[in-house]
Amino acid sequence: MEIRSLDGDEPATLAALLPGFRETMSLELPGDPPVTEALLARLFQRRHGTERIVLAAYDGDTPAGVLKLGLDLGDPSGPGHGSLWVFPAFRRRGAGRALAAAGRAALRERGRDLLLADAPRAEAGARFAAELGADLIGESVRHRLRLAGPARAVLEVAADRPVPGYRLVRWRGPCPDDLVDSYARAWSRLEERVNGQARIRRPSADDVRAREAEAERAGHLPHVVAALPGHGAEIAGYATLFVRDSPMADGGETLVLPGHRRRGLATWLKSELLLGAARENGRLALVQVFNDTADTAVVALNRKLGFEADSYWSTYALKV
Repeated sequence: MEIRSLDGDEPATLAALLPGFRETMSLELPGDPPVTEALLARLFQRRHGTERIVLAAYDGDTPAGVLKLGLDLGDPSGPGHGSLWVFPAFRRRGAGRALAAAGRAALRERGRDLLLADAPRAEAGARFAAELGADLIGESVRHRLRLAGPARAVLEVAADRPVPGYRLVRWRGPCPDDLVDSYARAWSRLEERVNGQARIRRPSADDVRAREAEAERAGHLPHVVAALPGHGAEIAGYATLFVRDSPMADGGETLVLPGHRRRGLATWLKSELLLGAARENGRLALVQVFNDTADTAVVALNRKLGFEADSYWSTYALKV
């Protein structure tokens, strides 16, 4: 196996990896629509505030697997966090070990000492991690929501219960100029660390615009609903969704600031967001979202709105 370093923002990289990813995901997540170039572009693009490492194992001219890692540039000693995939036709031939070794070497060169990787929870993955000496440090659940059928009625009931003293503002694409500073301040309160993304410590309007631009480059349109108190101009909470040319969209963040919690804002925000996106995108049938199982409040919110758990993902830590 030959290890090659690739540029995750190059169309040639996506074209090379797409067949293997489609085959892999058809086995791992058989209920999903086929993987698109837009989804792959989003997975592999360099995110704002990060360095992206993409290493592929090649058998001749054919990709056998890939390791992608995101490094938070604001945390020079922090981990590289991402995922490692070996495509079905090349498993048990050393590609996984070769990619892990190359990833560790790349992180050592950058002064990093920890590799974090997410993978579907399975015996084979756990065994591979144990052989490498990696430790299981966390677990996520993937929830899916079908926008037709019983879930639609649940969303409509939730959306029809506005929270007194608040109003909603909706937008697609760029945040309105008169709200972008408030949006950045709300985003700064988000504490969740996301696979391969930087934690922007003091987000500004420029950071918001950069994040919007990277979604656009990958063919994803942000849908956002924000809650504001009364006639005020300061965002009290928001929820995001990313829609691409596919029957499935990706849930983003749902955040309500501490002084506005336990009033039903998250339920109202997210139900309005999902219904609005469904009305505006006739092709949209599914929404997926990944949640840390330890985040019981968000897990409970998603279950309340009709999301169902369909797979669990393990996070492993490997010392470099």
